[in-house]
Amino acid sequence: MDARLAPIGHFDHATPAPAALDELIRPVADAVRHWSGSVPAEQIVYVDTDPQWADTAVFVEHYGRELLEQSANCVVVAGKRGGETTLAACVVLSTTRVDVNGTVRRQLGARKASFASMDTATGETGMEYGGITPVGLPADWPLLIDSAVVDLPYVLVGSGRRRGKLLVPGKAFAELPGAVVLEGLGVA
Repeated sequence: MDARLAPIGHFDHATPAPAALDELIRPVADAVRHWSGSVPAEQIVYVDTDPQWADTAVFVEHYGRELLEQSANCVVVAGKRGGETTLAACVVLSTTRVDVNGTVRRQLGARKASFASMDTATGETGMEYGGITPVGLPADWPLLIDSAVVDLPYVLVGSGRRRGKLLVPGKAFAELPGAVVLEGLGVA
């Protein structure tokens, strides 16, 4: 492991994700193992981080304030119409919040949209709450990504667990299964 591999932030340990599969939970490791985008999987970097600093505000204090502008959150939402519920994931910059009642509701064709419960989010993704990542989500889910995320050279996101993060080239998000890039998904 070599900290110089981290393209952003100040981390003690950074490893290309394909060499860190043992550190990743199964759905994330499988997604890295079967990666097929135009961005090579080796450009995705796993950084070992302390779970006590997993929440964004505390995290940037410890690993570098510049990360606040280069971090994204991945949240699970539920869109409802009739008796049907559609689960989706949304990825927005950490400095914004997801426009659930506007952009998300319209994109999913839902009458009502809301954040999924913690049990639903963790149960359906197989990931830990506070570490949900767009890498390794169920392939049939819509994955809504704010265009500002795709425009960044590198983005810090969860790794599927509260311990560790992924540094992912922004353009790679647009190539994930189910990805739809949207303007205005994240609002101030």
